[in-house]
Amino acid sequence: MMDTTGLDLTPVVAEQPDPLLFATVSGAHLYGFPSRDSDVDLRGVHVLPPRALFGLRDPEETRSRMWDDDGVEMDLVTHDLRKFVRLMLNRNGYVLEQLLSPLVVHTTPAHEELVSLAPGVLTSHHAHHYRGFANTQWRLFEKTAELKPLLYSFRALLTGIHLMRSGEVQAHLPTLLDEVPEAPGYPVALIDAKAAAEHGGYGSCGGPAPQTLRRDFEALHAVLDAARGACALPEQPTAYDALDEFVVRRRVAAPEG
Repeated sequence: MMDTTGLDLTPVVAEQPDPLLFATVSGAHLYGFPSRDSDVDLRGVHVLPPRALFGLRDPEETRSRMWDDDGVEMDLVTHDLRKFVRLMLNRNGYVLEQLLSPLVVHTTPAHEELVSLAPGVLTSHHAHHYRGFANTQWRLFEKTAELKPLLYSFRALLTGIHLMRSGEVQAHLPTLLDEVPEAPGYPVALIDAKAAAEHGGYGSCGGPAPQTLRRDFEALHAVLDAARGACALPEQPTAYDALDEFVVRRRVAAPEG
């Protein structure tokens, strides 16, 4: 994984109109297959003051900012806490990966508390999220023949399988290749090939034939089905009330600006 020790978000955090609960690195760096020209995807949560939700204007629930940091493109996207928690409760593995990312560049005690509540939103239905994401990326791979969506496809299925079996969110593809016995071995070489260019093509990397990719992709779908059928995760989130109380408490504590 990338070294986040050199990322100083202090000026960016200070410029935010409302407090940030956390900011972490997501995307290809989190997934373990960044390219030399990859941008840095930063994701997090801000907390709007109560009055922002009471007036006539629509609240600014999602904010984004892009800037250049010594030649590296930085992309910060944050959601208001209520929107983020609703996404968590809606079986959205993507926001859980952001929350639980080990690549932390800004944190608070509230971030740590939200992390502690995350297991209470995990359900067997998260398999559907990862299946859908994998299929979307696979269709993109078939259209573009790029390595990036191919690696995203396998990563999503393996994350879903690992989650169903362990109850833990693991987004790092190299780790998943070691921890899921059914995973094919060739993505290791594909990761090395993608390091050269963010939008590098599959055709020149010397990987398996397309029919082999399709066979393994469909086989992992079957593994995900079996893992979901045998998993011990509940059908519904168990942390709704605790998260509701958390959102109210953090909202009341938010400064009015």
